[in-house]
Amino acid sequence: QQPGGTASLSDAAALQVALRARGLYAGAVDGIAGPATSAAVRTLQRRAGLVVDGVAGPATRRALGWRGRPPLGARAVSAGMRGWDVAAVQFLLARAGFPSGPFDGRAGPRFAAALVRFQTWAALAVDGVAGPATIARLGRPPPRSPLALRAPVAAVATDGFGSRGGAFHTGIDFPAATGTPVTAAAAGCVTFAGVDDGYGRLVIVGHALGVTTWYAHLSRIDVRPGACVVGGARLGAVGATGVATGPHLHFEVRVRGAATDPRFALR
Repeated sequence: QQPGGTASLSDAAALQVALRARGLYAGAVDGIAGPATSAAVRTLQRRAGLVVDGVAGPATRRALGWRGRPPLGARAVSAGMRGWDVAAVQFLLARAGFPSGPFDGRAGPRFAAALVRFQTWAALAVDGVAGPATIARLGRPPPRSPLALRAPVAAVATDGFGSRGGAFHTGIDFPAATGTPVTAAAAGCVTFAGVDDGYGRLVIVGHALGVTTWYAHLSRIDVRPGACVVGGARLGAVGATGVATGPHLHFEVRVRGAATDPRFALR
């Protein structure tokens, strides 16, 4: 795989998904065909009796079974399908801010729901099918926040936005002691303040230009839905509620519902 455009990214990601399924690659599905990906390809090639060149050509992809075919664009992708192209679309959906669960090359219900959300967001025909128009739109650069934001907690982020193993992390994490104040990243109004499954205690603040910020795993919530706050106003405190291995703030920035990399917005 050669570095370059979106096709190279999605192909490298689909290759990583297939190699992970074989137990040959343990890195993140990030669309970057680096040394670990190439080493995994060479291992597969040796085991399959192929020319060992580290390049995922046609013979190597055949050796990957159903996860090695068909190429992206060879068919329209929809729920119930499986294959290389499904894995590629899963990666592109996550990159666009609409992750559909683990990268596994299988188009299940979560895939269908994420695809519909993306099509709605992108003002495409909402049919739950990744045809040429949807794939082309997925190829555009991912969205970024049009607003500059302030750090929501006095801590250093350690776990970033993007691929995490075989899944996708939709925000950044700030490890901090339980009880550390969490503040609004910008002026806005609280649209949610309560408990939400894996997020635990969660506050969502709506801002201008379709931006929302999410503050998850809180130990306590200090605002109510409908309250309007200024930037820097206290929203709650760091905790480990929901699915969390330790106290930290999980912080998300979404643009009209699409998860974006908060680092581009933080001053």
